[in-house]
Amino acid sequence: MASYVASATARSSPRPLSPRPVVQPLSRELNDLPVARVTANTNKGELVIELPPVDLPAGAQHHSTDQPPVSVAELPVAGSIYGFRTELVDEAGRVLSPGLVHHFNVLDPTHRELFLPIGQRIAAAGQETGVVRLPRLLLGSPFTRGSKVVASAMLHNPTAETYHGVRVRLVLYYTPQGRLWPLFRAFPWQLDVGFPVGDKSFDLPPGRSERSYEGSPAVAGSIVVIGGHLHDYGVSIEFDDATTGEVIWHAEPVRDARRDVLSMPIGKLYGLTHIGARIVPEHRYRVRVVYDNPTGRTLPGGGMGVVAGLFVPDGDAPWPSINPNESLYQEDLRHFLRLHGIWLEARRTGMPHMHH
Repeated sequence: MASYVASATARSSPRPLSPRPVVQPLSRELNDLPVARVTANTNKGELVIELPPVDLPAGAQHHSTDQPPVSVAELPVAGSIYGFRTELVDEAGRVLSPGLVHHFNVLDPTHRELFLPIGQRIAAAGQETGVVRLPRLLLGSPFTRGSKVVASAMLHNPTAETYHGVRVRLVLYYTPQGRLWPLFRAFPWQLDVGFPVGDKSFDLPPGRSERSYEGSPAVAGSIVVIGGHLHDYGVSIEFDDATTGEVIWHAEPVRDARRDVLSMPIGKLYGLTHIGARIVPEHRYRVRVVYDNPTGRTLPGGGMGVVAGLFVPDGDAPWPSINPNESLYQEDLRHFLRLHGIWLEARRTGMPHMHH
C-alpha cells in the first residue's frame, strides 16, 4: 500500500518571495527548435502545449527516434499553474489512449533547479501520472506572459494498430494573473537517480537492486507536493533526509493484474497545521528507487527513478540564478534538446537507436 510521511512545524505564511533572477540562455540551439502550438482558454483556465505531429507505428517503443521533436513554446498569458494532464489525438482528431504517452516534460532554461545548477523542470507527466489537480486557492506555480519553455515527449505503441499524424499535448490548469489566489507561490523541483546529467533511464539487472542520488537544496523551504515515476518491476520509491534518516515520502506503484505499473500516488504534504515538509541547504536529501526484476536477464533502459513536485521557499530566501555558460548547465540542456551523440547519429543515419 502506498504511503507517505510528512513532518513539519506550523508557522505563519511566508513573506512574498523576491523575483527570481532570469538569464538568457543558449542561443542558437534554442532558436533552431521547432515551434510548439500553444493555445490558452481563459474561460476554462487551460493552457495547451501541442507538439508537431508524428506517425506512431504498431509496436513502437519509446526508445525509437521517431518521436515528436523537442520544441520551444512561448506562453501567451500569465498566471499560476495548479495541475496538468496529457492528451493524444490522431490526424482525424480521434482521442487515443493516454497509455501511449510514455512521458511529457517541460523545461524552463532561464531558471535554476532546486537541487542542481541546471535548467528547471516545470512539468513532468508520465504514463502513470493521470490527471493532477491541486487546490488552486492554496497553491500555484507562477509563470509570466512571453516566457519561452522547451517541451519534449516520448510515445510508445504496444498495440497492433498504426496511428498517423499523432499530436501529443500537455494541458496545464492555471489561474490567470491578477487574482487574489493562490495563497502560496510554489515552484517545481525534481530529483532523479540519474542526476547530475545524462539519460535518466538505466539498465536493470536481474533480481533485486536499487539506485539513489543525494543533493542539497539551494534555498530553504517546504516540499508541499511530491510524486514519482518508475518503470515496470519497480518496488518502491522514496525521498528522505539523508542527514537525519527521516523518510519524508515513500510510495509503491498501483499495479494491474499483470503487475504492470498503472499509477503512482501523489503525496500532499500540507494540512491544517503545516504547509509541508521543511528542507534546508545544510542537509543532504536522497531519492531512492528499488526494483525486483524477475526475468533473469538485464533489461536495457529498464529502470528509472525520479521524484518531483512543488516547493514553497522561505519568504526571505533569494532564489539563486543560473550560469548558462557553466559546463553542467550546458551539458544538461544539450541532453534535454537531444543534441548528444546518440541522437545526433540517429538523425544523421535515419536509424532508430536506444535513447540511453
